[in-house]
Amino acid sequence: MNDKLKIAVDLHIHTALSPCGDSEMTPGNIVGMAVVNGLSAIAITDHNISYNAQAAVEIGKELGIVVIPGMELETAEQIHVVCLFPDCDKLAKFQNAIDNVLPNIPNKKEIFGSQLIYNSDDEIVGEHEGMLLVSTTITIDDALLLAEKFGGIAYPAHVDRDSYSVLTTLGTLPYDYKYDFVEISCVCDIEEICNRYPELKKYKLMRASDAHYIDKLQEANTFIEVDTVSPHGIIEALKNGGVISAV
Repeated sequence: MNDKLKIAVDLHIHTALSPCGDSEMTPGNIVGMAVVNGLSAIAITDHNISYNAQAAVEIGKELGIVVIPGMELETAEQIHVVCLFPDCDKLAKFQNAIDNVLPNIPNKKEIFGSQLIYNSDDEIVGEHEGMLLVSTTITIDDALLLAEKFGGIAYPAHVDRDSYSVLTTLGTLPYDYKYDFVEISCVCDIEEICNRYPELKKYKLMRASDAHYIDKLQEANTFIEVDTVSPHGIIEALKNGGVISAV
């Protein structure tokens, strides 16, 4: 008998802290739209930064939806990696480590966009001044290990895309990649990507929106099976075969 819970998720969403994120991507708007879309859990994954995760987690508790604190890291190879953590304290430790490998370059918001920080009342409380659309100096192999060190999980983002994809950059998944899934975009043609990269046939494919606009959040069409509906439970499910393959 399977006692696991099947839940709908979207585990790759950007707030207005990402310079490419729309101004409507406030923590409150994102969590509210996730509720409307019938999701049980989402993840906040801004580019190389995590300062809006706490506000989203608090709003999620008020609205009855699980918010996983996370980040979309850009590696030294210009590969995007989704990094998820069981709580904001562990994410903060990961953030401190990433700050040490992130180039100190001022953001040009007139070109790249503003990088806005919010509180749990959806009020702007700051603006990040450093450029976030930049590669860190950490390799993808080290990024996966570092996330684990702080109790999280890291995996390649949108492997089907022509840019910032591990398959486009390296032609294969990282050596000794140990999870049974990878992330694909919502518009991915599964037959086409598996024909182009036959090794993907061995993996479950998990769709995520990578939403930068509020209307791009997924509806309830990506599912995982969990023991508990919590950040820890979802991360454990990702590590242990809980992803249900995309169709």
